[in-house]
Amino acid sequence: MREDGARTDGARTDGARTDGTRTDGAEPTGAPGGSGAADRGAAGGGRVRAFLRLVTIEHSVFALPFAYIGALTAMHLADASVHWWELLLITAAMVSLRTFAMAANRIIDREIDARNPRTSGRELVTGVVSVRTARVGAAVSLVVFLGSAALLNPLCLALSPLAVVPMVVYPYGKRFTDFPQAILGLAQSIGPIGAWLAVTGSWSWEAVILGLAVGIWIGGFDLIYACQDVAADRAQGVRSVPARFGIRTTLYASRASHALTVALLAWFGAVTGAGALWWAGLAVVAVAFCYEHLLVRPGDLSRVNRAFFTVNGFVGIALFGCALADLAVRGLSA
Repeated sequence: MREDGARTDGARTDGARTDGTRTDGAEPTGAPGGSGAADRGAAGGGRVRAFLRLVTIEHSVFALPFAYIGALTAMHLADASVHWWELLLITAAMVSLRTFAMAANRIIDREIDARNPRTSGRELVTGVVSVRTARVGAAVSLVVFLGSAALLNPLCLALSPLAVVPMVVYPYGKRFTDFPQAILGLAQSIGPIGAWLAVTGSWSWEAVILGLAVGIWIGGFDLIYACQDVAADRAQGVRSVPARFGIRTTLYASRASHALTVALLAWFGAVTGAGALWWAGLAVVAVAFCYEHLLVRPGDLSRVNRAFFTVNGFVGIALFGCALADLAVRGLSA
């Protein structure tokens, strides 16, 4: 045994081991703070990924295509050229506002979600994402949205607080009205209208028509989605169209909403001088809506996710593709 803490067999009595690790809880020798920093970085990245799952960032596909339709149509009518900087800012504003809205929704509804078997596995309920992380993510998203609006034009900045209001009111809607989907539709209609205003800096009724179409479309498919929670909502006193009027009536209301959506999209095409490719895209959308409503029945909601995610994702992308092609044929240039 040596007096300096080292033993002749290579082991040590001062807490250090010959492999560089320690038995006294201190950092390993030769890499002070290294592994701790790596762990913190990995944990930070994990929190970001968990937050993005919390807000289902991939569902931005539902609203973004219609914002692009509004923006690109306005650009075509203005000078027939794509304004890439404005398009980038519109994308940042859309995604950040939706992220803020989803985070606020999850924070406000976390106790309701905990009592619903379908939503009890959400990240805030299970603790995968902390409330603090969700609040920080919501705050950052709100700052990005307001900053994007400020960079677009004075009208967008002035109206940006109004765009935030329905995003916060919507999750509370199920506590005071049987029609929270109407609030959701209002919130979603803001996207195309805001995108048009971002390009022109002035009010447009053409944009309002497109915004109404999108709001009624999203409200209509959320009616389908809400049918899954009828039993839980009634048990908890959560208010919704299906909980108040039943699944059958709700599905009829959803069909009516989507029929009205097609009519409004046709109106938008007419007032903006859309060409044949737009109308072809609208025909595809109408067929997709018919298919969506064949998937769900009052007594069989097993295919709701296919109707909600697959069909509605397809609707947005298909119509945007046809609208972009139509605008290009009519002279829109990059």
